[in-house]
Amino acid sequence: METFTELDPTGSSLGEDPGEANVLAGKARSLDERLKTATIMMVDDEPITTEVIKTFLEDAGYSRFITTDQSTEAMDLLEREIPDVLLLDLMMPEVSGYDIMRAMRSDDRFRFIPVLILTSSVDADSRLMALELGATDFLAKPVDPSELTLRLRNTLAAKAYQDQLAYYDPLTGLPNRRMFMERLNWALRRMERTGGRASLMHIGLDKFKKVNDSLGPRLGDQVLASFARRLEECVRASDEVARLGTNHSSRNLSRIGGDEFTIVLSDIPHAELTSGIAQRVLDIMKDPFVVEGREVFLNLSIGIATHPDDGLEPDRLLKNAGSATYFAKHSGGNTYHYYSADINARSEERMRLESDLRKALEPNELMLHYQPKINLATGLITGVEALMRWQHPSKGLLSPASFITLAEETDLIVPMGEWAIQEACRQQQAWVADGLPAMNVAINVSGRQLRNECLIETLRKAIETSGVEPDCLTIELTESILMDDAQHNVDILKRLKEMGVRLSIDDFGTGYSSLAYLRTFPLDELKVDKSFIDDIHANADAAAIVDAIVAMAHRLGLKVVAEGVETELQRARLATIGCDSWQGYLRARPLPPAELRTLVTEQG
Repeated sequence: METFTELDPTGSSLGEDPGEANVLAGKARSLDERLKTATIMMVDDEPITTEVIKTFLEDAGYSRFITTDQSTEAMDLLEREIPDVLLLDLMMPEVSGYDIMRAMRSDDRFRFIPVLILTSSVDADSRLMALELGATDFLAKPVDPSELTLRLRNTLAAKAYQDQLAYYDPLTGLPNRRMFMERLNWALRRMERTGGRASLMHIGLDKFKKVNDSLGPRLGDQVLASFARRLEECVRASDEVARLGTNHSSRNLSRIGGDEFTIVLSDIPHAELTSGIAQRVLDIMKDPFVVEGREVFLNLSIGIATHPDDGLEPDRLLKNAGSATYFAKHSGGNTYHYYSADINARSEERMRLESDLRKALEPNELMLHYQPKINLATGLITGVEALMRWQHPSKGLLSPASFITLAEETDLIVPMGEWAIQEACRQQQAWVADGLPAMNVAINVSGRQLRNECLIETLRKAIETSGVEPDCLTIELTESILMDDAQHNVDILKRLKEMGVRLSIDDFGTGYSSLAYLRTFPLDELKVDKSFIDDIHANADAAAIVDAIVAMAHRLGLKVVAEGVETELQRARLATIGCDSWQGYLRARPLPPAELRTLVTEQG
């Protein structure tokens, strides 16, 4: 499907500057020139009439014509060529103009193609019937050349404006999803007729939501528009695309969603040709985008599906390319992958898991297990970390590694996180009611939750409803989450601290270097990542790193918890370093509430 013109999305209203009249006149001339690239189809059983009209239009500057004097061929020609306008005779043998219009208006592909009726009849009923069937305008036979060109120009100008609204994305000016699907369908049908191959590249920006969250939607839109321009230049400049004869980038590139773009390549000799274009697209991301003085770096992932190998229909091809994009993202991002059956299986499994996860909160399939924190000096359990589990109806008990990433990608992490806060507070008070000491409960909070305005209110309500003392709660956040828009997060942490809860950095040492912010963040605790603990008893360098972290934290008035302690040698080495607490399988795995209660009771 081709649209023959793209209007200026900024419009052309006349301002007070007298020079704008000349600008407007220039735009009008430019529009006329673009209109003359339209594809004009004529169906008339009188070849002489068709030749006369064609001559008139050629004199006016039009050059793209499809003509037939066999009305029985009209629908096949329409399907094959998808013209911009149809000049149609009404009175023809076998298949009349009325019949053709009925067929057009019942087919979504042709419903909105404008139809100019060629008729020598002045009968009012005939005209009314034609209008009822969707005729756009009428031209009386014999055709007057001036009237012909004016009526055609006005019809095409109206179509161009409607196409701009219906088929183009207003932010980037690129073809939108609707046009993409129509063009892809047209391209695939042509490949079937010619025996050629086509390739679809699906491009997704990695973690673009973070850009919107940190910059705001207005600047986020500017980044998207800048990315689209850079992508368009890349496609236009691609030698591979040029060699295919499709170097008009607007015919290849579309924006089909918020941060999703596609490139369609037809008549490719082999699927691997797409690799060079994909790599070129990846390379354009190396330089930052600058919006209002701020540098923004973007990564993207690309999925590639080919016709006919990976799908014969547009929906299937797009689905498979999207599956390959998802796989590329979860392979680390900033890369491209071709679709495969294995990728499809993973994609379908992910869809099933996402569907199940959306239902998990309702029948109480989610639960919290609790891993003890042990004081190194006394050996007593003084706190626990709440860790989510999912009792899947068919897969059994699932750990967070199976579903937390999916929850974050789908924003389900926010309601799941709210539930976890409420449940952890309720359970803490239930243990107190059972006679256990008031242990501190640590709750993990994701980046999505931290950026969500409801976090403070959720925590406040949970504290009020359960009656838990705020200092019996610890909010754990990873180092990388804190450093993502660090200044904003300082403000959020201060508000949390004002509520009386404790704050901890989880997985310390594995993310960004946050030493400069340790004095700024109102923290109470650092948790040393398991990767530093594994070799602490046998590796001098590992021991030195943990020693330095403990010494630095104590200087700043922070407690230190070691994660993932599995051997007595590790525990003993941590004691000599001066670590405050530890948790790990040496003492207990994460336990259901009843088992944790028994373990605490047994320690006396």
